[in-house]
Amino acid sequence: MYTWTYMDRKFIGLGMTALRNNMTQLRHPYKLTFSITYRCQSRCLTCNIWEMKPVNELTLEEIRQFAAKNPHFRWIELTGGEPFLRQDIVEIVKAFIGASKNLYIITMPTNSLSNDGMILEKVEQILQTGIPKLSITVSLDGYRELHDKIRGIPGNFDKAMRVFKGLMELRKRYKNLFFVFGYTLSKYNQGMFAKTVEEVRREIPEVSYNDFHMNVGQVSEVYYNNTNLDIKAPREEISKEIDEFVRNRRFRLGAIPAIEGVFLKKLARYVQTGKTPIKSRSLDASLFLDSYGNVFPSIMWGRKIGSIRETNYDLEPIWKSNDAEDVRRLIREGKEPGNWTACEAYQSIVGDIKSFIV
Repeated sequence: MYTWTYMDRKFIGLGMTALRNNMTQLRHPYKLTFSITYRCQSRCLTCNIWEMKPVNELTLEEIRQFAAKNPHFRWIELTGGEPFLRQDIVEIVKAFIGASKNLYIITMPTNSLSNDGMILEKVEQILQTGIPKLSITVSLDGYRELHDKIRGIPGNFDKAMRVFKGLMELRKRYKNLFFVFGYTLSKYNQGMFAKTVEEVRREIPEVSYNDFHMNVGQVSEVYYNNTNLDIKAPREEISKEIDEFVRNRRFRLGAIPAIEGVFLKKLARYVQTGKTPIKSRSLDASLFLDSYGNVFPSIMWGRKIGSIRETNYDLEPIWKSNDAEDVRRLIREGKEPGNWTACEAYQSIVGDIKSFIV
């Protein structure tokens, strides 16, 4: 007879919350996207985060207070900048794990530019907390020369290979680890994905198309700080590349592969129309918190609705504010800026069960 584990229960709890979101507005968000720092060593052609000079970012103690006063998260994305530039990243994770008892998954990207030994050590320490699922995205935007050019850092491709290989070794000991390469399509690498996979396979022969997540480069004043950049490739060409990517992926069982499959199918539609293909769950299932404590509907919409530093780190007064309700009205009226990034799309997908069918 099968005995349900705590991991099973937390996964089911996340699923039930997402199902409820199909029928009603939730009392609290279950997904938090949190930029823990805007510091970044990259010099990307598609993003201007690296140009920011952040000061007075949230301290570890402030983050602990926020975690303690908002214990309802089941899914947390810790992003940047480069998250591993926070030396206290393990303590940040522990703060949320200790507060949000139903937390199932933490996701994090990395540009691999910090010391790879340190990155892997921090990942292992997080895995040792017993988090049911830790998902790491290793940024990779092209074959060796192209990736280094887009990212603006010589040797970045080789660092990404070392981190990915290290994660493969960790996975042998930790079944709660999931990881992929994160590939962002733009005018700088359009048409180069197949060549990128070929180059990666020279380093890691067992890598397949399923080991990649694909996204489309987008602009945001509140997150990427890149509204002055022209990064978009021709729609038809991008759509063809996405379709080719989907055709080369193998079917896999599991919640994350299923959600990713829907995300990719809708991504081509978004590229063609520029419109969010599924009902937004911003300020319903999720929110974006920047490294200064400011709350936004998403990483794509610079409509600030409050600051946790002004509410003693309690999210509820912001969540129930008139500003929040006004933003929800605009979303219902279809006036939210169009977007389809993994940060925003995944909770929209699980909050719309028919998306797995249509």
